[in-house]
Amino acid sequence: MQKARIRLTGTDYQKVEEVCEKIKEIAERTGVNLAGPIPLPTRKLVVPIRKSPDGEGTATWDRWQMRVHKRLIDLDADERALRQLMRTQVPKDIGIEIVLES
Repeated sequence: MQKARIRLTGTDYQKVEEVCEKIKEIAERTGVNLAGPIPLPTRKLVVPIRKSPDGEGTATWDRWQMRVHKRLIDLDADERALRQLMRTQVPKDIGIEIVLES
């Protein structure tokens, strides 16, 4: 049987967890096997920014950072489960990638 590997990415971990819960509910309703969600390492993007834009004064820096949270879910590729998965409402800032594997 085919498996669907679902990769979720987002900057807000609470929204990522909400989508994971929705996928778990779909798996329970349809009765397919579910493995995960497996938390992958959080990617931290750090950008140093100069405080004074004109270059005068002391060289003081701010650090802006963005954290990207990732989850991995393996799901049996049942047609009913995948149709329901495609219909779920996913927030705009959450990326979802579905890959079918045999």
